Amino acid sequence: MLARETPQQQGQTMRVEKIYRYPVKGLTPEAMDIALLTAGLCIPHDRRFALAHGDAPFDPAAPQFLPKQNFACMMAHPRVVLIRSAFDPHDNMLALAAPGMAPLSDNPTTPEGRARIGAWLTQFLGDEARGAPVFHDVAGHNFTDQVKKGVSLFNLNSLAEFEGRIGRKLDPLRFRANFYFSGTAPWAEFDWIGRDVQIGTARLRVFKVTVRCPATMVDLETGERDCNTPALLFDHYGHRDLGVHAEVIEDGRVALGDAVEPLG
Repeated sequence: MLARETPQQQGQTMRVEKIYRYPVKGLTPEAMDIALLTAGLCIPHDRRFALAHGDAPFDPAAPQFLPKQNFACMMAHPRVVLIRSAFDPHDNMLALAAPGMAPLSDNPTTPEGRARIGAWLTQFLGDEARGAPVFHDVAGHNFTDQVKKGVSLFNLNSLAEFEGRIGRKLDPLRFRANFYFSGTAPWAEFDWIGRDVQIGTARLRVFKVTVRCPATMVDLETGERDCNTPALLFDHYGHRDLGVHAEVIEDGRVALGDAVEPLG
């Protein structure tokens, strides 16, 4: 691993460059200017909805974390990146479009709307759908990739250093983070595990690195696996980690350009 510098040594300030939420697990990121964070929760509407395969042991009456392979997602179904989705939380409408499919706009908060959305997504998956998939919206539950609810942080300089090693550019959105930041040395975020981080007026506690899965292999324009990102990370660094996960421990507001500061 490379030697790390503090932001003060670099003469820079860490800043939030991009904010995203992903209302439907595995589908389109939605850019945000401001995120209002609440202790113990995700960004509002992040991973709120998901299409569970028919053989997934998910019970909406007693929702619990399940690994991502139980759902329609990039790791299992690279072609889902061809779906364009947009969720309007004011009107409770989800719009879907994909090659070869008639566009659909429906309400994912009603049983009837979820049934129609689930049927549309199942038709798109075709032979890749397992059993009779069900589209879910479960109050108080988020279909996260971690047991603990939280947010993900991504150091753009770590990605740039990795890109230099492998000799190609990668779209940062392959990594589906919530907060993308700049202004510190590559891999400095790995020193934050177990520490608090101030981001905007919110306070987070970083609890683990993000281990990268085959989802990051997928080209977001073509839906093809074109880069074995996890293997390349391991070849160059001896691990498959890029980014970190954090729990919100104090409510706050995070906006584009806000400072990111590790504490303690």
